[in-house]
Amino acid sequence: MDFDLSQAGTTAIRLALALLVGALLGVNRDLHRKPAGMRTLALVSMGSAALVLVELDIGGGAEAVSRVLQGIVVGVGFLGAGVIIHHEPERRVEGLTTAASTWVAATLGAACGAGEGAVALLATAFTMSILVFGGHAERALEKRFANRSEGSPPRQ
Repeated sequence: MDFDLSQAGTTAIRLALALLVGALLGVNRDLHRKPAGMRTLALVSMGSAALVLVELDIGGGAEAVSRVLQGIVVGVGFLGAGVIIHHEPERRVEGLTTAASTWVAATLGAACGAGEGAVALLATAFTMSILVFGGHAERALEKRFANRSEGSPPRQ
């Protein structure tokens, strides 16, 4: 196989973008002291990009790329399951957001690998918005509607 410098540059840009978007998600998880942080999510994202790039490079058609994407989703499901903890006595589950972040990191990496950098950047911005502001919004909504769920009449 010949080494094409222009293709190598494109590949490097796609992998670097995947690394960057995964790392951005991971920094948020690290700041919240979650088990899957910057290194994990950067690796998940870049690994997904590399798998898609390899399949595209060897000339895989849409069906082959679809199988690669399916494999990524299944593999990342195992990683996500590893960060989810169920606390039966308190009837609560922990780690769902980190598991979802791992899944998103994989999809962002796949988008980068497929050359869909604009999709990856836009989805990263939306995901970061959810991670940064979503908790505050959830707590505000819970506080606002807590009385209703406890049987009190709604405030007017």
